[in-house]
Amino acid sequence: MLDRQKLEAVLTRRFPGSTQQQLAAAANAIMGLADEWEEVLLDERQFGYQFSSECGNICYLAREAEDGAEFRLLKRRENP
Repeated sequence: MLDRQKLEAVLTRRFPGSTQQQLAAAANAIMGLADEWEEVLLDERQFGYQFSSECGNICYLAREAEDGAEFRLLKRRENP
């Protein structure tokens, strides 16, 4: 669960020229994401995962993952 105050602080730092109304609208949208989106947990069978030693050469996400980046995959809920 997101902490709204922390979220607003991050948005304020990230977008210093924004009005309070813009920041509040962005915070509302972000806080409401859980109602519309759900996390997809890694299931290699579901995605037909195939390892390739070439993947890092052609895929931005693979390069980022090899460098230690973490990703969270979300999908829109069927009936939000």
